[in-house]
Amino acid sequence: MQARPTVNFVVNFVKSVSRNVCIGSVLAMAVSASAQAVEWKGWNIHKPDYPNTVALDKFAELLDERSNGEITLKLFHSGVLGNQPDAIEQVRIGGLAVGNFNLGPIGPIAPEANVVSLPFIFKDIGHMHRALDGEAGAQISAGMAKKGLVALAWYDAGARSFYNSKKPVTSPADIEGMKVRVMSNDLYSGMISAMGGNPSPMAFAEVFQSLKTGVVDGAENNWPSYESTGHFEVAGFYSNSQHLIIPECVCINADIFNELSAEDQEMVTAAARESADLQRELWEQREISSRDKVVAAGVQFNEIPDKSEFQAAMQPVYDKYLAANPDLVPLVELIQNTD
Repeated sequence: MQARPTVNFVVNFVKSVSRNVCIGSVLAMAVSASAQAVEWKGWNIHKPDYPNTVALDKFAELLDERSNGEITLKLFHSGVLGNQPDAIEQVRIGGLAVGNFNLGPIGPIAPEANVVSLPFIFKDIGHMHRALDGEAGAQISAGMAKKGLVALAWYDAGARSFYNSKKPVTSPADIEGMKVRVMSNDLYSGMISAMGGNPSPMAFAEVFQSLKTGVVDGAENNWPSYESTGHFEVAGFYSNSQHLIIPECVCINADIFNELSAEDQEMVTAAARESADLQRELWEQREISSRDKVVAAGVQFNEIPDKSEFQAAMQPVYDKYLAANPDLVPLVELIQNTD
């Protein structure tokens, strides 16, 4: 006759099963947690010591810390993943999760973003911050989201002014006949054409060599970009026109953002905005040091105290843009009327 299991055998068997079930449960939980953790890839064109780069690294640090390691952001600086237009498209389709972009190249994609590219729409840097951190910025972000880009925060990019290898620019007439590199946006091309110049859209990485070889006579950008790229070495005249004050965004793919919980969306947005506070502080410091550096190197710098002649020359640009985009007139007026 077959022996019946003893009480001890049964107790030990139950303990063994329970232990294995617990171990299995722990492993399953670990696998589940691992499956939920994500690593985002991020694009940045700037070099390691640039204010945007430092701020983006801070953003990544905050994401890791506040998500308890569930969201990590691996950043690729110095444009190693390609140029800006390509990176914008990659974030839109989800090939990249995050990017720090100038709104200039986003304008042709999202009409609301294009209003910041209207010359002289902002009175100064402070006006730009107040507009973008308020209702105008919310409307621009909503327009961008429809095209696959959620703007989490706005970075400072300073005021863009003209620089060239020929002469100081003191009036629109000085631009006449000049070949000027611009970002890829019809508004920028129209701006140069309105002053009688020849706009030359090209990738940022090509500008130094183009200035050096005379493919273009000049370009336009802010102090840190003019200095950090070495453009001042081949274009020694910098004229403080401040014709464009174009912010930059920390953008995330809309689908990735929408898949986050409401709590995580709030956390990610707060981290990006905290990084923007740092970026703006560092930017202000960098503008001063960049200007001092290039002036010390011999750049011929001139102020343009009265910009009314330049502003008047831009009226055809405004007329054409608003005629083609009448629904954006309220947004333009909202920005202009922001205190």
